[in-house]
Amino acid sequence: MTSFDPRAYGPEFAPLLDVDRRRALDGGVPVRSARAALERISIRTAFDHADRVAVDRDMAACCLAGAWLLYDYLDNSHTISQSIKTHTGSFWHGIMHRREGDFSNAAYWFHHVGRHPVFDALAERAAELAAARGNPADAQPLWAGSEWDPFAFVDLTQAVQRGRSDARELCLDIQQAEWELLFDHCYQAAVNE
Repeated sequence: MTSFDPRAYGPEFAPLLDVDRRRALDGGVPVRSARAALERISIRTAFDHADRVAVDRDMAACCLAGAWLLYDYLDNSHTISQSIKTHTGSFWHGIMHRREGDFSNAAYWFHHVGRHPVFDALAERAAELAAARGNPADAQPLWAGSEWDPFAFVDLTQAVQRGRSDARELCLDIQQAEWELLFDHCYQAAVNE
């Protein structure tokens, strides 16, 4: 996998993304120092540099939902993602509910995702990350038959948060990869690349 380069996402997103993107599995604590920058960013300001006639507004909004989620502003991310009536909006919505600990609601939204284009790359990356951590047995259901299973990840995250699994570090690694792959997918689709 190529590394995530914050500079590839334009001058508005770059400073927001050039941080540690390994976030808490739970709701975390909102990063107050980032709030003003998050409030200033919009589809117009974030995508003006792209110099495209047609920016996919839903995918651009998904990028905004992802940015708020990165800084642990779950309510702000939720407000945006629940208004995006696409499979990708449901993906961000599911991640947000998984992080807040509402696991059944996360699964509900992942049912709306269906088979997402990010899943293949995520299954591959999760397998790499698991191998680097000694292939914990808890991780095997995540990519059964080489296909990513978002429901198994919801279950594993729930097990970690409830103390029934010691795969916390792996879940953190995978969650970061999930965020990065999904953000990249949304950004590229937003600017029609």
